[in-house]
Amino acid sequence: MAVEVAKVVINSVADASGLEQCILQNQFTADEVVAVIGKTEGNGGVNDFTRILADQAFRSMLLKHGSRSADEVNEVPLVWSGGCDGVITPHATIFARNDKTGTAGKSRMVIGQAMSPQIFPEDIGRLEMVEKVAIGVRAAMENAGITDPSDVHYVQTKTPLLTVDAAIDAKKRGKQVACEVHESMGVSNGTTGLGIAVALGEVDMPKAEEICRNLDLYSSVASCSSGVELDRAQIVLMGNRDGAGGRYRIGHSVMQDALDIDGIYESIQNAGLDLPDRPRASDLGDKVVNCFMKCEADRRAVLRSRRQIMLDDSDVSWHRHIKAAVGGIAALAIGDPAVFVSVDAMHQGPQGGGPAIAIVDLGE
Repeated sequence: MAVEVAKVVINSVADASGLEQCILQNQFTADEVVAVIGKTEGNGGVNDFTRILADQAFRSMLLKHGSRSADEVNEVPLVWSGGCDGVITPHATIFARNDKTGTAGKSRMVIGQAMSPQIFPEDIGRLEMVEKVAIGVRAAMENAGITDPSDVHYVQTKTPLLTVDAAIDAKKRGKQVACEVHESMGVSNGTTGLGIAVALGEVDMPKAEEICRNLDLYSSVASCSSGVELDRAQIVLMGNRDGAGGRYRIGHSVMQDALDIDGIYESIQNAGLDLPDRPRASDLGDKVVNCFMKCEADRRAVLRSRRQIMLDDSDVSWHRHIKAAVGGIAALAIGDPAVFVSVDAMHQGPQGGGPAIAIVDLGE
């Protein structure tokens, strides 16, 4: 099944007009939309309500123009990352799937979805969550029709994090949670990253004490987010498959640190575009649909041998520092500030860096 991809800007916190235009222009139907991944303009924290407003606007638009029920539309994965620090523009990348097929010998983008088994509060940060996420990733591969893990280039997840009520519930059941509530976003993301890496054979099953500690273990294709609205891992997996049809390919690389613009260009090349030895945004034409990056402040507080202070800043969270910095590098790389940059990247790329994913339009 071929995939259609569109990037649209979000002009206000509850704007879904870009999605509506794609539908009205017959780029795809509302019922063909299978996922949305976007950036909203809030603070990126637990109380970032812009994610909820964007979610409601896009789901309402799918209901307005489609034939799916409200329950069916509510099952469509919409992954919103809050915080457009620096130059990042609020936007959404929309993924639709149709029944077209392609010519054998041409590898094109496919997308799969799955939900993991239920993740309990006491699983977060432990091997049980790693195992459950791995089960879900393998199911998403099957849904995409991918058999070789090397054909997987992007795994976007949304997993539960802890709340005070969830921690109290676990204690009533005789269970102990693995971390504090305020730490659970990063811990949930990191544990999920390991689950993806295990499922794809990037690492062996880690030891319990390595979770969120041994940062040499990571996935090169994971982009993990977490929230309070679900109790399982919601998984959107993307890769390439022979004969899939469509005009898009996806590729990945890693940024070794926050300044590694070459890692972004390597992901674009991996997706199938030929670039010169020292590429610039002007070399891309209109072939790059979007790039997706995860980033993390280096816990050693050093960048290319220079001291960094973002982890010591009590006024502005390091989340906002690093997101703005990597967003600027990514916008420079592709010549477009509508780029997806998300933080909390433990076990997602090397320490101080992160995965870089690119989707390109081959125009065929």
